[in-house]
Amino acid sequence: MLVEEPAREHRAGARMSALSGFAFAVLLVVALVLFRQGPGLGMPDSTYARFYADGHGSVLVTAGLYVVPFAGITFLWHVSATRTLIDELPGPRSEVPRWLQVTSGVVFVCMMFAGSAAVGAVALLTVFSSTPLPPPDVARALSSAGYGLVFVFGVRAAGMYMIATTRLARTRELLPRWLAGVSYLAATFLLVSTTFHPAILLVFPGWVVLLSVVLLLEARPTTPGPLPRPHTVPTPRAPEVHHDHDDRA
Repeated sequence: MLVEEPAREHRAGARMSALSGFAFAVLLVVALVLFRQGPGLGMPDSTYARFYADGHGSVLVTAGLYVVPFAGITFLWHVSATRTLIDELPGPRSEVPRWLQVTSGVVFVCMMFAGSAAVGAVALLTVFSSTPLPPPDVARALSSAGYGLVFVFGVRAAGMYMIATTRLARTRELLPRWLAGVSYLAATFLLVSTTFHPAILLVFPGWVVLLSVVLLLEARPTTPGPLPRPHTVPTPRAPEVHHDHDDRA
């Protein structure tokens, strides 16, 4: 019973990390699809004015704005569960990757929150305010600030999170070598990319899905029956003391 409990907790932690990773990926993709309803940075002023005057697209952007917080919450849950899972495994401890994993994950969420708030600011006005809308150049400037927060700072924080997590997981033999190689390549791509196309954000949730699949496999019991007992070292027996019997009468 003492052996089964830690193994059961380990599988529960791996399952928690995997499920929160799946939830984050789904919510982030849904938010990106909704945000894509808005005009891009290169669109003319007439497109901006028509989009925000219409109202249907603004509702979709506002809906995406409300999905983003839940994506951030599930990601923070995933970060915490993954770090706890890694710390429970035997292996060398390196404080720098551990703190880089947490801080980069938090920075990514902050940039995602701030960027989405800037992009959806004018859309919120169309839904919750009756005041005249700002001119198209103001809407474009807010969108530019939001894109910069997400694609310049947030994407690089995501790449740093991938590197730190992969390093920690590999030292504990939690990730296969092929996934570690893919992780480092994808993280490097995010660190050096200069595009503002929303498709680049799909790299990060795609990697989280791969990691979650590996963690789900980790969460499966290795044997259908009870877990094997640990190897115990036999306790050395005390040497026997032989007493001479006095056969004399």
